[in-house]
This record gives sequence, structure tokens and C-alpha cells, in this order.
Amino acid sequence: MQPVSGDGQGAGGTGAGPVGWDYLPDTEALEALYGTPSLAATIKVADHLTPEYRAWVEAARFCALATSGPEGLDCSPRGDDGPVLTVLDPRHIALPDRRGNNRIDSLRNIQRDGRVALMCLYPGSGTVIRINGQARITADADALARFEMRGALPRSLVVIAVEEVYFQCARAVMRAGLWSGAEAPLTDLPSVGQLLDSMSKGEIVGADYDAAWPARAEKNMW
Repeated sequence: MQPVSGDGQGAGGTGAGPVGWDYLPDTEALEALYGTPSLAATIKVADHLTPEYRAWVEAARFCALATSGPEGLDCSPRGDDGPVLTVLDPRHIALPDRRGNNRIDSLRNIQRDGRVALMCLYPGSGTVIRINGQARITADADALARFEMRGALPRSLVVIAVEEVYFQCARAVMRAGLWSGAEAPLTDLPSVGQLLDSMSKGEIVGADYDAAWPARAEKNMW
């Protein structure tokens, strides 16, 4: 089967990608390109938290939460001083919503489309744990009380019914050298304050924002 040529249309006519490139026309063409996955790539998927997967989930201090809603997709970083996810039982996990910017993009999506995906990263390890499932949000006082951190309660709790859990191939983390200790310094990149200064056309003074941010974050971490 020949690739689709020329109009820059991806699957579903999204128009993604430069005009003039050849694009795969369908799933069959994609599968023909990649071939059959190995046994290890397919047998690793569980529909609940096995004891081994539970150990990895409970060790995670950082994850990315992906959601979908009428306005599109969202992916939000989540981290905690200790386990970021709490296992309620082999088929349910909880993710407290700590202090942030109150945009609630992820939470708004979940209220309208419960499908979520989680990706857990572990400093020093190439292993990545991925979880897919259905989520609901609760602000139940007794539930939130379980997740007090330094005197502060989360505003809400995302409860996820696990449908799939599996580990990701470590090559991506290895290629990126995330934990190699030889990371390039980021001093040449624009600061967050500079980004805001530019986007607000000076309404937010970048230097002032950068100077105040560390103390503000420390005060309102939870």
C-alpha cells in the first residue's frame, strides 16, 4: 500500500505536518511498516495492579496525567513529596490534586470524559509505568483527609479505575540521557518570567516574577 502524498492531511484530515510529505493512509499501512510486536511487548499488559506493578506505582513520586475533552487534549505534570499515587485496591488508585494554577484543565476534561492515561517516571531508572483507565473526581471530606500534607488538604481527588497497566520500553529514557548526570545547562533558555513578560506585553514584569517565584512556591507548595 502506497503512502498518501502531498496534501499534509493526517488521519482524520487533521492537516498535521508539512505539505509535500507522504503520509500513511490507514492503520493497515502503519502495522505493515512496524510488523508484529514481540511477546514481551504484549504479555506485559495487566488489567489490574499485580503485586509487581503495585510496587512500582507506590514508588512513583512523579507522573504525567493525560486527559481528553471537547476542547482537545491535555497533559499535566503531577508530583508529590512521597508517593504521587495511592493504591486503594488492585483496580483503583487515587491522585490528590495539590496546589497549582487553578486552570483545572485536566479536572474539567475528566468531568466530561473520564478516560485518562498516566505515565510515571522514576529518577535513576529507565523504567516507565503507564496506566490507562476511567476517572472520577471527589471532594468528599473523609476522602481528602487521608491525603493531608503538611497541614494542607488537596482541593479534590482523582479516583482512577485501572483498565490497563504496563511498563514502557526504556529506550526513550536511555536515548534522552535523563538521569545521566550530564544534562545540558538551561541558562540560555528564556525564564518563565521572560515568557510571561512577552506574552502579557509587559503587564507581568518578568524579572519581578522570577525573583518572587521561589518564595511563593515554597509558601504555597501544598
